[in-house]
Amino acid sequence: MNTYPNTEAKPKEVTGKSKIMGILNSRKVVPYIFVAPFLISFLVLTLYPAIQGIIMSFQSILPGQVNFIGLENYSRVFNPAFYDAFWNTTIYVVITVIVLTIIPMLLAVALNSKIIYFKAFFRASLFIPALTSTIVGGMIFRLMFSGQETSMANQFIGILGLDPVNWRFNAWSAMFLMTILAAWRWIGVNILYFLAALQTVPEELYEAADIDGASKYQKFIHITVPQLKPIIIFVSTITIINGFRMFEESFVFWEDGSPNHIGLTMVRYIYQEGIQQNDLGFGAALGVILMMIIFIISIIYLILTGSFKKEDA
Repeated sequence: MNTYPNTEAKPKEVTGKSKIMGILNSRKVVPYIFVAPFLISFLVLTLYPAIQGIIMSFQSILPGQVNFIGLENYSRVFNPAFYDAFWNTTIYVVITVIVLTIIPMLLAVALNSKIIYFKAFFRASLFIPALTSTIVGGMIFRLMFSGQETSMANQFIGILGLDPVNWRFNAWSAMFLMTILAAWRWIGVNILYFLAALQTVPEELYEAADIDGASKYQKFIHITVPQLKPIIIFVSTITIINGFRMFEESFVFWEDGSPNHIGLTMVRYIYQEGIQQNDLGFGAALGVILMMIIFIISIIYLILTGSFKKEDA
């Protein structure tokens, strides 16, 4: 009798667990696993609410009662308050696109130069406002720009020989407050975008320009700006979208509504009608109109900037 153990290799049994692991590790399945979280979040948090909002825009929604009323909500959209909100928002978008594109680009170029010391400190300090709540920052700005003569802003302009300003109750100063709060919060973020883009600019271009005797201004205009064009388009596009979606900057200064609609924006108008006035159907119609405005303006801007053109090989 053979007392030695059988050394012949036995085939491994394929268990259910190993089958599952084999499927999950396959090249065909792994990509879908990685994109699944994004797809699920997009479907649940973006696509489904958008579809529901479009459906609600055709309804009259009261507590315990929902009725389809066709285009009645849309027939009420174009009124004086809507035009004021759209005009205020458009002005705000134009100003913030200029401020949040040009200033961060210039600051990023300065921070990227060799003559600036303590670069890490300046980068961190400029980014800190992005980590601060808009409401908290807005309350500080309200104190700084209050209508009292003892406020910081009025004391400063008093040194210049100007009269005190009731900042929250004038049209021009109301726009200034919303713009400066947005600039304070987002300039640091956009600086990081431009700093990252500046690292991709070939140093050989500047060396060749130095050999040709180009000035710093000429190098900035003819090398830096063209090389930063993709990030300029990106920053300005997201600024346009965020500008039309702006709410906190308006709410923090006028939580009970601004006089003569000087601080009324599109999203604030949606909140005012849909939530405060409990007219969810009309608020949804305003939201659909805003979504269409953002989409159309963004597409037009991207076409004008040549973002859809294929780069020459």
